Amino acid sequence: MPPPPGTPDVPPEPGVRLTPEGGRFCVYAGHATGVEVCLFDRDALGRETERRVPLRHRAHGSWFDTVPDVRVGQRYAFRADGPWEPERALRYNPHKLLLDPYARALDGVVTMHPALFAHCVGPDLTGDLTVPDRRDSAAYVPRCVVVDDTFDWGADEPPTWSLTESVVYEVHVKNATARHPEVPERLRGTYAGLAHPAFIAHLRSLGVTAVQLLPIHAFTHEPELVARGLTNHWGYNTLGYFAPHAAYASTDDPQGVLDEFKGMVKLLHAAGIAVILDVVYNHTAEQSQDRMTLSWRGLDARAYYRLDARGQDIDVTGCGNTLDLTHPVVAGMVLDSLRYWVNECHVDGFRFDLAVALARGRDDAYDPNHPFLVALRTDPVLSRVKLIAEPWDVGLHGWHTGKFPPPFSEWNDRFRDSVRTFWLRDLAASTSGETGHGVRDLATRLAGSQDLFGVRDRGTIASVNYVAAHDGFTLADLTTYDVKHNDANGQGGRDGSDDNRSWNHGIEGPTDDAAVNAARRRSMRNLMGTLLLSSGVPMINGGDELGRSQHGNNNPYCQDNEISWYSWDLEPWQDDLLETVRHLVRLRRDHPVLRQRHFFSGRQVHPDGSTDLAWFGGDGDEMGRRWDGPAVDALQALFNGAWFGHRSALLQVNGSAWAAEVTLPRAPGTTAYEPLWDSTEERPAPAGPLVPAGTEVTMGPSSMRLWSALDRP
Repeated sequence: MPPPPGTPDVPPEPGVRLTPEGGRFCVYAGHATGVEVCLFDRDALGRETERRVPLRHRAHGSWFDTVPDVRVGQRYAFRADGPWEPERALRYNPHKLLLDPYARALDGVVTMHPALFAHCVGPDLTGDLTVPDRRDSAAYVPRCVVVDDTFDWGADEPPTWSLTESVVYEVHVKNATARHPEVPERLRGTYAGLAHPAFIAHLRSLGVTAVQLLPIHAFTHEPELVARGLTNHWGYNTLGYFAPHAAYASTDDPQGVLDEFKGMVKLLHAAGIAVILDVVYNHTAEQSQDRMTLSWRGLDARAYYRLDARGQDIDVTGCGNTLDLTHPVVAGMVLDSLRYWVNECHVDGFRFDLAVALARGRDDAYDPNHPFLVALRTDPVLSRVKLIAEPWDVGLHGWHTGKFPPPFSEWNDRFRDSVRTFWLRDLAASTSGETGHGVRDLATRLAGSQDLFGVRDRGTIASVNYVAAHDGFTLADLTTYDVKHNDANGQGGRDGSDDNRSWNHGIEGPTDDAAVNAARRRSMRNLMGTLLLSSGVPMINGGDELGRSQHGNNNPYCQDNEISWYSWDLEPWQDDLLETVRHLVRLRRDHPVLRQRHFFSGRQVHPDGSTDLAWFGGDGDEMGRRWDGPAVDALQALFNGAWFGHRSALLQVNGSAWAAEVTLPRAPGTTAYEPLWDSTEERPAPAGPLVPAGTEVTMGPSSMRLWSALDRP
């Protein structure tokens, strides 16, 4: 059917916009033969009614029209009709209610039912992919909601922390305050709870500059989890890229959900804390073609998803589908979503989950000059916020740490692995008289991972350092378990990584053995000290400062319970660890030489012969050729800050299971050292007296120290 007279040459912006004439709806469905907007209201008896309005106009694959009498609060969704050609991945089915990809709020949840599938399935949710299902899915699908974007931001300004000043805190909205005794019960586990004065006080006491929130885009639960009586707790299963997840709000009103999220951002900003969102633009909750049809697949699977020549999903995410960011409509949706969260919700940056999947070209290879990455880097809004890549996916040749272009920073898995190996696996070997890997790789990580990020003037800020994150063991569990204990996930222990590089210190799980517990606590301090005193951008796994345990579960993505929720009932050792983390962040803040942007060159920076960074062995002599000799356990790094007006710092490391005698280096221009922190101490002690250069000091087994160097007058 030809379009009616007066159809514009170019479609309006996607989604719904209120105009004096009504609601202007626009949605992309390039292979559809017809699209209806479905308006949901209540009759006099409170029963829901559905009114279907065909969208009359079509241009460039988008369907659009203005519908009178649409106001804020209107519930709506779409239905699309078109060819049923499963061999081409086209399964148009007007019996299926489809969410607006641009909806800014959702009301209700996905209720698992066979009617959610475009093809016929039975009670076990399996069936014939070639046969269309005639059941209406409306009763089991949320409603999109028209919301008012206005909000009283007052004098809100984004925090201005540079990456060299940043300490990132990765946190799950619910986990942080679900059991916080100082947060009112009705606010626990919500956006409002995260912005409650009690939790903000905790963040400020730590000295973190940004929270990185696990996904807050609206999400739902996989059928497999629902069948096991579990839920997707982490949120990497997106249902809407413009809508905040409603279950994280203290209100059921969709407008209130959006306003509560914005209010959280405003309060965190007022406390000097930036907000970074973990975003999942690599796949959607629709999973593979034999799963549910909720939105994108019912609108245009051939546009939204990557498909092979047989019309099958190309899955480089491990989640059944991969969004196709080589398609301009998909890339536009993602860019529009990112701009929305910055412009309308004032967020300060993004961490891109499985970012390699976003930058695979038509030949499936990762391309650092992929059009989507170029668009991000050149966008006047998005290029000015913090952009962090998880630099891998699960596809062929999926690991690309160090290969993203500036201004991206990247999660540095090499830092994680190297630090865990040195302090845990090598230490375990040392207790058995075996030789570990030595200090070379650790030294590279301490100095900013120049081997990975040393090109294109990226600097140390390209490396987001971490020793633990949401996926994997917590800091405490790294020192308590040799193997994962994921039985609660209901997958027979098959889920979660087996490469944990952890060490239980001789006993698996909790123990009353005082010596083992003391060694575990020291290992925690070593790991946290290495994280916070290394060059790069440190990221603390939320709760690690409290010694939080997940009872050996290294993949609690489906555990919305006390396995995941923080406990704020701290034992004395946990309070000591918390104070240690606060102390380490203060030391990092007070010593800019530990967080400078540029890599150290080892070059001479003063006529006396001093260099910007010098490495010494335990005997106080420069490392020289010892890097390539037998494994060395004791290492000293002198970071020279005097040449640019700051204090110098000496970092000492003893990776052996035994105490070591270490000589403070007689470096040019350095006369004495002031002790600032020793990982053998359960709780940080005040700075000690000056110790002359050349003095032999004893380092405890498996320990590290930080000294302030007294430079030339």
